[in-house]
Amino acid sequence: MAQITGAQGADLTQKLSQYLVDNAGLIDSTTVANLLNQYLPANEKVGLSSGGVISNGIYKKFGDFDVISNKIEVVTEGLWSNGSGSLNSAIATGSTTTIAGHSGSDASKYYLNVFLTGSNTGSTAPVEFAVAYGHKYGSGSVQLTTSDSALLPTKAIYSQYRILLNNNFEGEADDFFTFYSSSVEDGYQADQIYVINLARARYRQQADAGNIKITLSGSNGATFTFIDDSGKKFSDKAGKAGTVFNIVSGSNNLGTELEATIHSYVASNQQGFGKFYPHLGIILLNPAAISTVVGSELAPNTATTPATETYNHYRLFNSIKGGGDFEMRRTENVSTQHFFVRATNREFNFSNNPTFTSGSDGTLREPSFETDPKTYITSVGLFNDSNELMAVAKTSQPIAKSFDKEVLIKVKLDF
Repeated sequence: MAQITGAQGADLTQKLSQYLVDNAGLIDSTTVANLLNQYLPANEKVGLSSGGVISNGIYKKFGDFDVISNKIEVVTEGLWSNGSGSLNSAIATGSTTTIAGHSGSDASKYYLNVFLTGSNTGSTAPVEFAVAYGHKYGSGSVQLTTSDSALLPTKAIYSQYRILLNNNFEGEADDFFTFYSSSVEDGYQADQIYVINLARARYRQQADAGNIKITLSGSNGATFTFIDDSGKKFSDKAGKAGTVFNIVSGSNNLGTELEATIHSYVASNQQGFGKFYPHLGIILLNPAAISTVVGSELAPNTATTPATETYNHYRLFNSIKGGGDFEMRRTENVSTQHFFVRATNREFNFSNNPTFTSGSDGTLREPSFETDPKTYITSVGLFNDSNELMAVAKTSQPIAKSFDKEVLIKVKLDF
């Protein structure tokens, strides 16, 4: 143990006394260590961490290179509330008391919320997605000429999504939704749409393009599969410009190294199937094209003056439920912070646990610990500058620590 005597000892004592007076008893270990090291020879200086922080004691400050912040990681996972990327056949609507079916609340005239089978369908039930039908001119809705209380829900749906999705560079919404016409992209102007609107809590930041698969059932065959055309799964290209992709007939070829297979962009009537907006969690389907491929069950009732609401969106729901497989994933940019916790050979070899000592004088319970102490690290606490515990990281198993062992633990926080 080094001793500082003579003039140097007196000078250090004066500086330490003045430091204590100036700081009213508030002691910063870094400052004290730096004062001591001014008078100690190079081979006996107080051990400091890479950040210039004293490393002997219960707490240890992180050094300049021990914390890495503002790292962004892209995370993709199953989108549905059960943690899966596929609903399979576990799709159900709410009960008649919450959705109200064809004869109940006004909300059911606009959209239908969809839950998982067996989930609570009350006000606290997690909604997976909603389906809706819209018509530019209000076909399929009770008209004001028929009823003074008519709501024109199909026209409202079309207008709502037209304004939301069709804003052009001049700030005005295009009049129609456009889909493929033969080989011409956006060549067909559709006056009606089916809408699948993913719940905000499901897709969070955005749905994962390239991992969408909608299986529909109808009278033209068992099932029909639709995906998006965002490109190769393993390509670093986002696909087409922007965040709008086409819905196409095809297969994602998941579980293989093959890129997605696109069978067709259009139905036999030469109209495109739809559009996919991953950042908004919205899928638009062209009823004319979809019903041509899947079956007449998906052909909406477009009566201009129906006596009652037609609830065309139930046609889409029944087709999705009958298809038995709706696959979606979400992707998020997660901010991470990494803390490198370093325990050198000189650090954390003793414990404040009362079982470590015996008697009132603090005698080590195990005599060999006087020269060769051993501890086991089981958790790491992260504290703020006021020594308030902010987070705790647990190790998978106890880590032995002694004078001949050093430990490096990386703690990762996701935001």
